Amino acid sequence: MKGLYCQQNSDGEEITFAFQERENLPLPTDYLVKIQVKACALTCIDRKLLSIMNLESESLPVGREIAGLVLEVGSKVSFFQLDDEVVGILPLDSKESGLCEVVLVHEQCLVHKPGKVSWMEAAGTIRDGLRAYTAFHYLSHLSPGKTVLVLDGASPSGTIAIQLAHHRGSKVISTAYSAEDEQYLERLSPALGIKQPLVARVINMSSGKVDLAESCLEETGGLGVDIVLDAGVRLYNSEDVSLMKTQLLPHKHDILMLLAVGGHWVTTVADLQLDPPDSHCLFLKGATVCFLNEEVWNLSSVQQGKYLHILDDVMEKLSVGIFRPRLDEPVPLYEAKDSMEMVQKNETRLRRVIQL
Repeated sequence: MKGLYCQQNSDGEEITFAFQERENLPLPTDYLVKIQVKACALTCIDRKLLSIMNLESESLPVGREIAGLVLEVGSKVSFFQLDDEVVGILPLDSKESGLCEVVLVHEQCLVHKPGKVSWMEAAGTIRDGLRAYTAFHYLSHLSPGKTVLVLDGASPSGTIAIQLAHHRGSKVISTAYSAEDEQYLERLSPALGIKQPLVARVINMSSGKVDLAESCLEETGGLGVDIVLDAGVRLYNSEDVSLMKTQLLPHKHDILMLLAVGGHWVTTVADLQLDPPDSHCLFLKGATVCFLNEEVWNLSSVQQGKYLHILDDVMEKLSVGIFRPRLDEPVPLYEAKDSMEMVQKNETRLRRVIQL
């Protein structure tokens, strides 16, 4: 059997992807489950996080969000049996590549896949659903009536976040970075119930001339936004950046200005820098900054029950049409290497899922 792995050169600067031959897997023992992989979603490998956790090596497995069929179970497995359809996320320290025909996974990393949900949808939604739940339910306490700003709402993770916020009764504002993204967000509507737009206002940032804070304050009658879920921010002035995509990102001061009293800023920026005046602004508003890292669920066994409950709930919402992922066309396994290179370089707008 072959699996896709990420390899880096001696200085650690350049990475490549290649299929490697693997030994046949042994029979599952104890709590392990042997799965025939049917679909595997591709996400960017966070080498910095792996390095900090001493998990980086010369050869890193690729593909962690998998959906498949149970072939065999260990003697102590109690949640699954033969021929069960399952979905899950391989842990950070896993040596298994999800882009392999068969993998061994601990039962605590898996949940049942509803019968009406396709393999592609299950694998392509599981991580984005986990991110949205972590951001809204555990970091910012989303509730009906609140106003939520989702930056880059047309991205795969942004789309799921918008759908979850709307389902919970919140008013959603979102940004778009192109005319195509703006049209997509304006057309978003629930699969069930009244066909009203999911996004109350779409703010197109592609011109670089729109004032995000002013637009959000105008939409909220000057009260500000209760919850902000960012997709990156600028830490410095526009003259300090050269990349066009970076210029379209909001400045951290814009986020601070548009936050409501008691608001929550959920950020994906690991090295966010706040100066004393920024902290004072947060203090005056009684607002908070939370860091979104969905990997935390696997760092402590104490959280395992909540983690599995989230994955179960994501699958349930996917099965009833509340979650509708933004997926690319199915990609065959022999094109996985090229697709992963594009994902790692952030050259795709839709979630890529490999069909095995």
